[in-house]
Amino acid sequence: MSSSASPVALEPLYELSDQELDSRIQAAKDRLGTRMVILGHHYQREEVYKFADLTGDSLKLSRLASERPDAEYIVFCGVHFMAEVADILSASKQTAILPDMAAGCSMADMADLPAVNAAWAEIGTVIDVESTVTPITYVNSTADLKAFCGEHGGTVCTSSNAKFVLEWAFKQREKVLFFPDQHLGRNTAFDLGISLDEMVVWDPAQANGGLTADQIREAKVILWYGYCSVHQGFLPEHVDMFRNKVPEIKVVVHPESMFEVCQKADELGSTEKIQQVVRDSASGSKWVIGTEFNLVNRLKHEMPDKEIYYLNPTVCMCSTMFRIDPQHLLWTLENLEHDHVVNPIRVPEKEAELARVALDRMLAIM
Repeated sequence: MSSSASPVALEPLYELSDQELDSRIQAAKDRLGTRMVILGHHYQREEVYKFADLTGDSLKLSRLASERPDAEYIVFCGVHFMAEVADILSASKQTAILPDMAAGCSMADMADLPAVNAAWAEIGTVIDVESTVTPITYVNSTADLKAFCGEHGGTVCTSSNAKFVLEWAFKQREKVLFFPDQHLGRNTAFDLGISLDEMVVWDPAQANGGLTADQIREAKVILWYGYCSVHQGFLPEHVDMFRNKVPEIKVVVHPESMFEVCQKADELGSTEKIQQVVRDSASGSKWVIGTEFNLVNRLKHEMPDKEIYYLNPTVCMCSTMFRIDPQHLLWTLENLEHDHVVNPIRVPEKEAELARVALDRMLAIM
């Protein structure tokens, strides 16, 4: 492989047929061999997902990639915060790459460091925030927010371990500031026996988060006003519609869905749990699933012996992850063949160090 070759341009790749794209992607994969590993998130489009060496949710993928020391390049077919976690957890000799820098996360964008710093300071005018509040950020957040939690005695959670993390947090301090997804925080806290009256929502667009001093003092959980646009689209009436239309149907939803939807579901779970629940069910069983469309569609094709439906009548997919298409993947791989690294993700050293503190706390809890 030579770095003297000119970089491969992206635009001409859009003139290729699907067959040509597939052939060239596979050929580039074969030539790169163990120097490169492709990670495919469950929500990724099928045309890209089929080329993944490792599949799973974001944290699982980053941890698996860190166990591939021969891989100089970690090509993350997900969104920006996922590639950041891969960079934080991987060795210094490895480079995390995001094929399209426009692949972001609208939920992660709802909480940024200046807004969280401001909230921390404002809460601190009412209570002793450092000794009273444990900050927890969902893994679907930027690296600097993970670093914030590392610096302030907090940690990170995933949709599968949020309950254990919240239990740990309440052993440290009496309150939790949970960001950026209000729904995961609310559903998890409620499952632990915390009433809705003990939870408040912090709206960063309003002074003092839109809360009174008494509300802050009395709350056990302060939820950030953030949400996933895909899971926010599932409504209680969608559940009712399927229960009325399909006899004996079971409902499984992701805990990023709103509280009222989760209360009507038979099962709640992460992407990994949703797949396990449906795969473990009997042949002929009927399921309606409330999570991203690509995952649901994949399960439907995998298990034709079961009736599988998508909970939202209007198909809604993760549009930002969808930006990673076969053309961007091919562009990334063919440039790597000539040691041209496109879209490397590098978290600043100090930020990565503090974020790793928060992630290590989470892994210790698990």
